[in-house]
Amino acid sequence: MNPTLATVQADAPAAQSGQPRVLSLVFLMFFAWGFCTVLVDTLIPKLKAVFALSYVEVMLTQFCFFLAYFVISLPAGWLLGRLGYLRTIMTGLLIMAGGCMLFTPAAALGVYPAFLGALFILATGITIVQVAANPLAAMLGNPLRAHARLTLAQGFNSVGTMLAPLFGSALILAGGVALADPGSLSAVALSALRGHEAHVFQLPFTLVAVVLGALALLCWIVKRAPAPAAAPASTEAYRRVLRHPRLSLGALSIFLYVGAEVSIGSAMVNFLMAGSSLDAHHAGKLVSVYWGLAMLGRFIGARLLRHMPAAALLGSCAMIAALMVSGSTMFTGTTAAVMVLAIGLFNSVMFPNIFSLAIEGLGEQAASGSGVLCLAIVGGAIVPLIFGYVADHAGLVSAYFVPAVCYLWIAAYGLMLGKGPLRLRTAQ
Repeated sequence: MNPTLATVQADAPAAQSGQPRVLSLVFLMFFAWGFCTVLVDTLIPKLKAVFALSYVEVMLTQFCFFLAYFVISLPAGWLLGRLGYLRTIMTGLLIMAGGCMLFTPAAALGVYPAFLGALFILATGITIVQVAANPLAAMLGNPLRAHARLTLAQGFNSVGTMLAPLFGSALILAGGVALADPGSLSAVALSALRGHEAHVFQLPFTLVAVVLGALALLCWIVKRAPAPAAAPASTEAYRRVLRHPRLSLGALSIFLYVGAEVSIGSAMVNFLMAGSSLDAHHAGKLVSVYWGLAMLGRFIGARLLRHMPAAALLGSCAMIAALMVSGSTMFTGTTAAVMVLAIGLFNSVMFPNIFSLAIEGLGEQAASGSGVLCLAIVGGAIVPLIFGYVADHAGLVSAYFVPAVCYLWIAAYGLMLGKGPLRLRTAQ
């Protein structure tokens, strides 16, 4: 997920000569942050058990993670203007690696806030990478193919999101999440148990840090490859783009989409366990089916966009996703599991299409619009807290109506784009 705060000034001949190499690198970045983002979902059932957290408390992991998008997006745009695309991506990768390494002292301390701090640093790096990589993917090629190219790039993102649950379930959830009742242990014994259980996070995140460091080195090697230049956007530019209903309502759609996606993914292991006899390890493996369908949907979506309007595809997929979420609350067992996993297929095209449709027609203001959309990703911090509150007070199944409402708005946005109320407006 997420665009930039920079005004693009491309040197067309130079950019075209280096496009294949740079675009391949950008696709690797999509894979990397998709993997890291969804790996966080496998932490949630383990952290919930280790620290005896409520759903609201455990959703603070996502709050801290996605809060970084709101806090870091503007500084990341400034950094992009100073360093350019490839050096900014390299900086973000190094910060991501540092965040992963912080899981080692967090596990040694065995306290929940230390994990939240490590997640915020990790998300800071991801935000910086996304601020640079999303618009870069859209620009490297024919502008008329931007919708399809960004959807294709998100397909590589989904490869990472599909593999992360398998990786996390093998290294984090394999030992299960059932622990002794905290009330039956002394304070010293409880602290020792939590410290022991928290060490399971060290190996997977250390391995991820090593890979991220290698990707940063690759960016360093190709940093002189021709790529579009970028200059910082002004505060006034952000105010101007917010006057365009197509952009401002698109930002609301991004807010709700990311919130719905994060809420569903974060609670999926617990949802699958609650409706069946699955343990955490096997439920975690099933989450890869959800992300695998998202990957498949993005590659299919890139193809479909050659033959149908992006707004029509967005509205149709959002409406079906709303029906799937609602249906999963009305059934149990295999039927509910199949419906909730199938949401991934219809989620697949939403983010890239909302993004590209929202900035379409903004002309030179498109980069400022991208910055507004990037800030809207903070929905991944806010909506899961609402989801967690409903889960704690009305049950986990009832909480799934929260993302259903989000999808209904996105379907309405797609309809408005297709029927004309949000017609294209020329940037002034």
